[in-house]
Amino acid sequence: MKEALSLEPGMAVADIGAGGGAMSVAMAKVLGLSGHVFATDIGKEQLAEIREYVMREGLSNIDVVEGAANATNLPRGCCDAVFMRDVYHHLTNADEMNKSVFAALKPGGRLAVIDFEPDPGSPLPRGVPENRGGHGIRPSLLIAEITASGLRHVKTIARWPPDGRNPIYLVLFQKP
Repeated sequence: MKEALSLEPGMAVADIGAGGGAMSVAMAKVLGLSGHVFATDIGKEQLAEIREYVMREGLSNIDVVEGAANATNLPRGCCDAVFMRDVYHHLTNADEMNKSVFAALKPGGRLAVIDFEPDPGSPLPRGVPENRGGHGIRPSLLIAEITASGLRHVKTIARWPPDGRNPIYLVLFQKP
């Protein structure tokens, strides 16, 4: 992730849908004390788990933010980079969330979305649009939805990580 987002110490990064906070903690260590991580989630249990993890690790450069189904709730222009890992296919209002991500990014900021292709006929997560084709999302649909918010598609890496065995992909975007 560090390479994909061109992360350097001192940058500000948001982990949207941070779950238990493992990636947020890893990013905070990469960015160092001069950097900052916004760890967001919409689940109360996940937010509590992230806060506990951050305290255990003794990190002062992570803010835990309660997100919403249609908004990051991040300050405008706060982030050099944003990433979502296994989150995008769960969005029930992708258009509004994409606008919120766009607003949170600084000019030139990057967005990385890691997700997986849908398994045809698999049940959709609750509230997710029918156009997904099953649990997951096709990269072409993801790109169409995110570029509609104003972000520019940079590249798609069909297998992430490149030496990984899981059938997941990474799509990278940049704010003009």
